[in-house]
Amino acid sequence: MKLRPLADRVIVKRVDSETKTASGIVIPDAAAEKPDQGEVLAVGPGKRTEKGDLTALTVKVGDRVLFGKYSGQTVKVDGDELLVMKEDDLFAVVEK
Repeated sequence: MKLRPLADRVIVKRVDSETKTASGIVIPDAAAEKPDQGEVLAVGPGKRTEKGDLTALTVKVGDRVLFGKYSGQTVKVDGDELLVMKEDDLFAVVEK
């Protein structure tokens, strides 16, 4: 199944966080928090203004983004857990 987001929504796949601390302590999966970074897999066409003009989104496919731990709606597609959220729920794009 393939998802195509509508309006100003984006589809994000969480990126696994480090399972080891800087001092070398391994964090078990049960104690690890959900990662707050992800990769944008798809973007909607944009948001409509009051005049009806389409404003394109600022993120693009492939961007690594930061978001809140409880942001978005979780969906499962072909065994992958994805997030569908509005662009406003994103905090920043991680520059490489």
